[in-house]
Amino acid sequence: MIKSMTGYGKSEVLIPSGKLTVEIRTLNSKSADISIKSSLLPKDKDLLVRQKLSDRLVRGTIDLFLSLEGNTQDSGRVVDAALVRSYYEQVLAIRDGMPGQAGGGNDELFAAVLRFPDVVSSKKEEAINEACWPDVEAAIDRAIEAVNDYRSKEGKALHADVTSRVRTILELEDEVESHEKERVDAVRERILKAAEELNVKLDPERFEQEMIFWLEKYDINEEKVRLRQHCAYFLDTIDAEPYPGKKLGFIIQEMGREINTTGSKANNAPIQKLVVRMKDELEKIREQSMNIL
Repeated sequence: MIKSMTGYGKSEVLIPSGKLTVEIRTLNSKSADISIKSSLLPKDKDLLVRQKLSDRLVRGTIDLFLSLEGNTQDSGRVVDAALVRSYYEQVLAIRDGMPGQAGGGNDELFAAVLRFPDVVSSKKEEAINEACWPDVEAAIDRAIEAVNDYRSKEGKALHADVTSRVRTILELEDEVESHEKERVDAVRERILKAAEELNVKLDPERFEQEMIFWLEKYDINEEKVRLRQHCAYFLDTIDAEPYPGKKLGFIIQEMGREINTTGSKANNAPIQKLVVRMKDELEKIREQSMNIL
C-alpha cells in the first residue's frame, strides 16, 4: 500500500539530564530534505541520524525536533566560578579606586556580577552523551516508526481517492465513445446542409473521399486506446510499487496529453464537456499524487 509524504511522529525518553522529547514532521518534496532543528544532538551523531531518516522515510521535507525538560534538581545551568571571581575582583578594584567608595565587598555587588553575560551557561549541549545515546537513538527510531504509521494511514486515503478518480476518467472515456457515431453524423449533416444552402451539387464519390479524409484527420481511437492503457498502468503501478510517487507523475503527464488531444480533435460539444470533466479529475489526481511517496 502506498504512503503519504505527510506524517508526524513523537516519542519520549528519560535520560540523566531530564525528559527528552523527539518529534518528526514530514511534508511532500521531490527529494529527502532533512533539517535537524535542535542543538541538543551531538555533532558526531548528526550524519548517523540524517542517514537513518533518509533510509527509513525515503523522501519529503523532514524536520527533526529535540527538546529537553530538565530535572528539577538539575536545571541544566552551570555557574562559571572562575569567571565570577574575575568579574567580581575587577569590579571591586574599580569601585575601590573611586573617591569615597573604598571598602569591603557586599552582596549587592556579588548579585550584580552574577547577571553578567556568560557567567551562567547552559549544559544542554552536553545533555546527550555517549552513555545515554542508545536510549536516545531508540526514541528516534520510535518517532520514525510513528511517522511511517501516520503516512500509511494517510496513504490509504490517497489510494482510495486517486484510484476512484482514474476509474471515473475511464467511465468518461466510455461516454466519449458513445458519442462517436453522433459526431460523424453531425459533420456529414453539416456539410450537406451547407452545400444545399449554397446550391452546390456535391459529387457523391468525392464527398465520401473527403469524409474519409476528415475521419482520419480527426480520428480519436488511438487517443482512447492510449488513455486506457495509461490508466491501467497507473492502477497497476500504484498497487505494485512501494514508492510509486515519481512514476505516477510521469504517467499523469501522458494521460493529460491524450485527454488534450481528444479535446482538440473532438469537434463535438458533448465530447468537449466530457473532456473538461476528465481534465478536472486529472488535475485533482495530479495534486494528490504530489503527496504520494
